[in-house]
Amino acid sequence: AEQGVFIAESPKVIARALQSGYEPISFLMERRHVENQAKPLLERCPEVPVFTAEEPVLAQMTGFHLTRGMLCAMRRPAPRDFREIAAGARRVAVLENVVDSTNVGAIIRSAAALGINAVLLTPSCCDPLNRRAVRVSMGTVFQIPWAYIGEDPARWPNPGLAWLRELGFKTAAMALREDSVSIDDAGLAAEPKLAIVLGTEGTGLTRRTIADCDYTVRIPMQHGVDSLNVAAASAVAFWELRAK
Repeated sequence: AEQGVFIAESPKVIARALQSGYEPISFLMERRHVENQAKPLLERCPEVPVFTAEEPVLAQMTGFHLTRGMLCAMRRPAPRDFREIAAGARRVAVLENVVDSTNVGAIIRSAAALGINAVLLTPSCCDPLNRRAVRVSMGTVFQIPWAYIGEDPARWPNPGLAWLRELGFKTAAMALREDSVSIDDAGLAAEPKLAIVLGTEGTGLTRRTIADCDYTVRIPMQHGVDSLNVAAASAVAFWELRAK
C-alpha cells in the first residue's frame, strides 16, 4: 500500500479489475499462459510489460503457488471518503477489526451478491486490496464501493457510529445477546437505511460498539451451535436484511 500498488491474482480477477478501470503495471505468469488464458488480457494491455517463468521459479519468487499461474501488479486507487459512498446507500456493511484476508474477501463477495450498497471498514481491518482478499472476493472488491471509517482506530466506535447516524443510518450490531432481536424482526427490516455491523474473528464486536448501536441482532442457532464464522454470518445477515 505504501508504494501505491496491489496484486491481482488469476485471469478472472484481473479481468474484473481492468473492466473496473484499474491501471495495470506489469504481468507475471507462467510462459505457457501467454498464448492461451492470458492472451485476451494481454491484447487489452499491449504496452504493459509481461514477465514469465516456469511454475517452480514463480513459486520460489512469490512464496506460494500461483492460482492459475498469473499475477498482475496494479495501481491502487485514491482512498474514498466513506461519507461519499454511503450517502446514497440504503444498506451498508461495517466491519470492525476483521483482520483475516479470507474473511474480508468473502464478506465483500457476499455484500456484492446480496444487496449491500457499500462496505465500510474500521482502520484496524485487513486491507481489502490484500492479494488474498482480492482473490477470495473474486474481484467483487472492484465492483462494490468500500472505504475506511476515519484514519485512526481511536475514531471507532465513536465518533464513527455518530457519523453513520448523521448520514441517516440506524445501526445493527450482530451479536449473540439475551437482549437482542431476531434477524427476521419486522421493525428491523422496515428501516429505510441500515448499517449492519460485524465484529472481529473470535471475540466479535466490542461491548462499547454493541451498547452504542441502535439494535443488537442475532441469527437464531440450533443444535447448541453458539455462532457462525463472520463471513458465513454476513451472508445470512445481508440476505435477510437487504432493502426490499
